[in-house]
Amino acid sequence: MNQGHKETINIRVISCAFIVLALAIFKPFGLEVGQWQAYAHLLAIFALGLLSCFLTEVILRYMIRMPRSNDRGVNYIISRNLRFQCINTPLVSLLICLYRHFAMSELVESNKLSLSNYLETLVIIAFLSFAIGLYWRFKFRSRYLAAELEETRLLNEQLKKLQTSGQDSQMIEEGAHQDSQITLEGTTNEHVSLKISNLLYLEAVGNYVKVTQQRDGEVHTNMLRATMKQMEDALQAYPMIVRCHRAFMVNLGQVEQISSNSRAMQLVMRHSHDAIPVSRSNVSKLKEGVIRLRKISDCL
Repeated sequence: MNQGHKETINIRVISCAFIVLALAIFKPFGLEVGQWQAYAHLLAIFALGLLSCFLTEVILRYMIRMPRSNDRGVNYIISRNLRFQCINTPLVSLLICLYRHFAMSELVESNKLSLSNYLETLVIIAFLSFAIGLYWRFKFRSRYLAAELEETRLLNEQLKKLQTSGQDSQMIEEGAHQDSQITLEGTTNEHVSLKISNLLYLEAVGNYVKVTQQRDGEVHTNMLRATMKQMEDALQAYPMIVRCHRAFMVNLGQVEQISSNSRAMQLVMRHSHDAIPVSRSNVSKLKEGVIRLRKISDCL
């Protein structure tokens, strides 16, 4: 058993122990009626909690196809933990509710299986799960931050290799597609013709899309009445154009630097030096885009 598995088991055991301790203190479900029986019930609930964690891991790994991994980046870990909570909380609530019905209904009549009892159990477990989740988030905050900084460093190294490999953004673009010229059209008569290698980024501004490009050493902007979805469809043949945010698409060949802190990741663009935000849900797309661009560069 490797260190990662040991840490995961340790986290699950401590989380279940925290929930059982809280139940022992506040004594819901009629636990205040029993004496020594209450300790046996708490021990059984602890075992059900561990069983629920195991079942949730199986669901995540084999049904949702999200195996436990520390090598897929911080956002993958955060997303997986969130899904774990969303699955595990109602599952353990159901197991506890069934246990209340079959093992504790003789102690307290109100423990009979019912929708109200399940909702009561779900609210209690959800609150305790939220509390223990905050604890683990605070405990591992520095580790997550260090991992994010390491991811940013590796991405910047990839960009630096692209910039120093002897392949400029125009050569990469031409290697990815025969036609280096494209015309972006809006829903009205306006349009913008440009070279993909000159495109810096696209920004959604209300019902318009702002197209920012560099031409003849200067930065130019044009407004098109269009949606980002239309722009995505028009640029899907160009792997260097990546959606990094709900409101932004960038040309990775024109990214000067990737910066990251505890709050967000940003892309600093060449020529304009604008800082483009990267949403957490799009970090994986950014990483895949940089890797894909690096492969294209290596093939040229």
